[in-house]
Amino acid sequence: MDKFGTAVWTGGLKDGSGHVSTESGALTDQPYGFRTRFEGVKGTNPEELVAAAHASCFAMALSLMLGEAGFKADRLESKAVVTLEQKDGGFAVTKSHLTLHAAIPGIDQAAFDDITAKAKAGCPISKLLTAEVSLDATLAG
Repeated sequence: MDKFGTAVWTGGLKDGSGHVSTESGALTDQPYGFRTRFEGVKGTNPEELVAAAHASCFAMALSLMLGEAGFKADRLESKAVVTLEQKDGGFAVTKSHLTLHAAIPGIDQAAFDDITAKAKAGCPISKLLTAEVSLDATLAG
């Protein structure tokens, strides 16, 4: 299964701007740029999108693994905080920290700890954060 997102950027880094969209239409031409990324101006940024993807993927992975163990959550509230740091002469996403608040009837702490650890490791976005990246690029003209 393939899913896609698109981004269009015009201009330089600080004076330019972009728009990001998703295949589903959940995001359509949402603005992003230097100011939304580094100065708190309204709009989105790549790290926020990765954080939302990680939090949602983890919640789904946990729901699956809970079901396999005979549990069903009343509520899973996950949050991912993605850290962007200056490193080695540039910037790098250095970590993603997940926080979970869960209401799961009938589960004990040991089972909860075991299943959440497995969900964190098995979450496709957790795996992506260390995945190989490939690129095909063409130049118009």
